[in-house]
Amino acid sequence: MNAKRIVVVGAGPAGMMAAIRASELRQDVTLIEKNPILGKKLLLSGKGRCNLTNACDLDSFLKRFSKNGQFLRDAFKKFFHLDLMRFFEQRGLKLKTERQLRVFPQTNRANSIVEVLKKELYKNKVKIIYRAVMKDIFLQENKIKGLLVADGRIIPADRLILATGGVSYSFTGSTGEGHELARKLGHRIIPLRPGLVPLETRQQYPNLLEGLTLKNIRLKFTLLQISNANRSSSKFVTGFSDGKKEIISPIGELLFTHFGISGPLVLSLSGEIAVWLKENNHVYVEIDLKPALSKEQLRARLLREFKLNSKKTIKNTLKSFLPKRLVDVFLEVAKILPDKKVSQITQKEREGLISLFKAMRLDIIKARPIDEAMITRGGVSLKDINPRTMESRIIKGLYFAGEMIDVDADTGGFNLQAAFSTGYLAGENAALN
Repeated sequence: MNAKRIVVVGAGPAGMMAAIRASELRQDVTLIEKNPILGKKLLLSGKGRCNLTNACDLDSFLKRFSKNGQFLRDAFKKFFHLDLMRFFEQRGLKLKTERQLRVFPQTNRANSIVEVLKKELYKNKVKIIYRAVMKDIFLQENKIKGLLVADGRIIPADRLILATGGVSYSFTGSTGEGHELARKLGHRIIPLRPGLVPLETRQQYPNLLEGLTLKNIRLKFTLLQISNANRSSSKFVTGFSDGKKEIISPIGELLFTHFGISGPLVLSLSGEIAVWLKENNHVYVEIDLKPALSKEQLRARLLREFKLNSKKTIKNTLKSFLPKRLVDVFLEVAKILPDKKVSQITQKEREGLISLFKAMRLDIIKARPIDEAMITRGGVSLKDINPRTMESRIIKGLYFAGEMIDVDADTGGFNLQAAFSTGYLAGENAALN
C-alpha cells in the first residue's frame, strides 16, 4: 500500500505535531514553512520559557476557553497534557509544574521544546521546505490534489493540513493567508479579533507607573451600555441607559504599561472587553487593591496607623499599604497633598482613601492592536470542521489545526495544548483516513 502524500502548512506547534504524528504512521509528509526557522512564534511563548500545557483536569481545562471549549473534547481525549508531557520527557526533556499547574521545560527555554520537535521531524524523515508561502490550493472533484507556493512550485498532496496560525504577532509569519484560502474554498470565517491583549486607558497615570506589577489585587470591569439617544461625538458621554454588565476577576496580578494596563488578569478578560468596546460602549475598570479586606477592616487599620503615626506624612504612612511607586499617584488621584500630616487628614479624606483602595478606577478606551495580542480570537468556523478528525466538512482531505480555528483560551498553557492536540488529531486522521 502506497503512502499518502500529506502536506502540512505552518511549522508552529500544531503543524509540527501534525507532521510528526502523520510521519509516525509511515506516510510521506512534507512540512511547508514561510520562515527560515521552525516554531518562530513558539519561541516567544511564555516570555521565552514556553508554558506548553497545564496539568489541571479535563473539565477545568475546558472551562478556561472563552467559548467553544467542548469542541476540543475529542482532541483532548486523544492527546492531552499527560500525553504531551510524556512526549517530551521520553525524548529527554525534563519538565516542571509551577504555580497554577503551569508546565514548563526545566531549562526555562522555549528553544528546548522546538529542538525536540525538530529532532523528531528529522527522525521521521519529514521533508521541510523553508521560506515557502502558500498561494493556492488545488482540488479535483472537491478533493485535495496539491498546493501552489509563491515561487511557482506545485506540491502534490492527497491530504492537506492547514496550521497557519492566527494574525497576532504577524512578524512571526502569522498573516492570515490560511483563513483567506479557507474562505475561498467555502468555509465560514468567524471575524478575527485580539485575544489576550493589553488595554489602553484614558487616564495617563499608568504611564508614570510603567513596569509596576500589582500582586494580589482584583479587577471589576463594568460595561455601561449607551442608548442611541445618548451617543454623541463629544469626548465624554454623560447619559447612560439600557443597563450595565460586570465582570469580576479572581485575585491575581496587573501590570501598568505606558499606555494602560496588562498582566495576567487583564489579558485573561481582554477578549470580552474588546467585544464590549467594539459596540461603542463605555467601559471602565476598578482595581481593588486590598481584596482580602472589607471597607470596615481597612477603616480600622487606617485609624490604627494614623493613631500610631500622627506626626508622619500621609505619603510615608501609605508606604506600608502600597508599593512605593504607587503612593504618589494614589494620593494625586485622592487629591491629598503627599506631605500632609496624618493628624491633619479629615474624615472625608480618610473615607476617600478607603474607597480608592477598594475601587481605583480607570476608563478603558480601546484594546491594543491585534498584532500585539498573544492570540487570535475567531477563525475557521467549528461548524465546518469535524471535531473527531479535524477534517473539513466541505473539502475532502483538508484538515485544520491550531490557532486558525475558532477556539481560544486563557493564559496558562491552554492555547498551546489545544494546538498540540488538534495537530496530533489532524495528523493521525490524515494518515489513517
